[in-house]
Parts: sequence; C-alpha cells; structure tokens
Amino acid sequence: MAAASLVSLCRKISVALQISRSLISSQAPSSTGFSFNLLPKNTPNVTSLYQCRLLQTTLSRKGLEEFFDDPKNWGEEKVKSGAAWTCQQLRNKSNEDLHKLWYVLLKERNMLLTLEQEAKRQVLPMPSPERLEKVIESMDALDKVVQEREDALRLLQTGQEKDRPGAWRKDIFGRVIWHKFKQWRIPWYLNKRYNRKRFFAMPYVDRFDRLRLEKQARIHARKKNLEKKKAKLLQEKFPHLSEAQKSSLV
Repeated sequence: MAAASLVSLCRKISVALQISRSLISSQAPSSTGFSFNLLPKNTPNVTSLYQCRLLQTTLSRKGLEEFFDDPKNWGEEKVKSGAAWTCQQLRNKSNEDLHKLWYVLLKERNMLLTLEQEAKRQVLPMPSPERLEKVIESMDALDKVVQEREDALRLLQTGQEKDRPGAWRKDIFGRVIWHKFKQWRIPWYLNKRYNRKRFFAMPYVDRFDRLRLEKQARIHARKKNLEKKKAKLLQEKFPHLSEAQKSSLV
C-alpha cells in the first residue's frame, strides 16, 4: 500500500511540473521522464515576463500611456461616453467595488485633464468635454455615498451625528454655527482663551440679523425671477421645443 501511494504521488508531481513547464514556455520539448527542473536547458526565448505572468495576470503598463486617451479617439471631434454614476446606483455597490471605481474614475479624470491641457496648448477644441463633467459628477456622488455610510456607521456605534462632537450655538453676530468640541489641557473655567469666546448675541444684534435674512430672501427671489424670465424668453424663441416638452409630459 505504501509503495502504491508513493507511485501515485510521484505521478501527480510529474504531471504538475509538466503543466507548469508548458505555461512557462510553449516551445519547450516534452519530457517523458521525471525531472525536478522547471526550465529545460534549451529554452533561450524564456524571459522574466513569462515567469511573472504566473504570479500576476493583470496588464502592467510602464510609462505615460495612462495619461493619454485611446489612440482610436485621436483626431475625433466627438467621443461616445456613458452617463454619470448616480447615488442610487452607487448605493447598491459594495465598499470594495466603490474603492476600485474611485481609482478608475481618478485615472479617467487625470487623462481628461491631460487632454484638456493639450487642447489648450494647441488652441484646439477638446473632443467631448462633457466627459470631464460626468467624471467629476460621478466622483462627487461616490464621495457622498461613502460619507453616508460613514455617518450611518458612526451613528450606530457612537450615536453622534457629526464626525466630531459639538453643538449648535450662536456667535456674536447672531449667526447659528456648529461649534466643534476639542480637548483642553486645563478645565474650561481656568482657560482664559476659551472664556474669551462669546456664544451669545447682544439684543441690539437682532435688528441686523433680521436685515441679513431679508437680504438673503431678496437675493433668492431675484434669482428665481431671472430664471423665470429666461425660461419665458426661450419659450418665445423656440416654441416648438416647448410644445414637444409639453407633449412628452402628457
């Protein structure tokens, strides 16, 4: 029994070595006997690249190729691209997928920024500049989803809404701000720097605070009126577009 098991083990090892030899060099001659040499003597075309491919199968590029667009798109005025990633789509991804996608978008953004700079240097229009906007929008959405997960995890573990504990307080100008707590080496009643801070507003500040809120309301109303005027001018200038939009809504 021991001899039979030893013979079967030797056969398995010889088969494994033959398979590894065929992966390393397709030009290597087939050996019939048992051998411990992974590389035969007459393999002059074997390079370190074949040896590395056994350990890493991803394509490794050395140089500045990653900072340039695909050569097929060179000279094209328009390049096809998909839509930007939305928060709803990214919420269904795992943390590992989001981590990979972030670096993919980062590489794409660096490539598009290089393309934009080269177009400025040659005083030429950038092909499909909306691609950069889509990448930036996708990265912002991804950052927002990651922040949501961090906030949810912090609320579950510590019950704190912000990443740094604090409280809503009023400053000397009557504005409501988020005051972040921090550690001090001495108690607060002995800390002169902390006691110089004022977290309240005097009564005469209420009038100016009301005027500030009124000014912000007027600015917001002015922006809305300008948007309505622009929309009305566009409808008068392009009536067929407004009719098509109404029909699509119906």
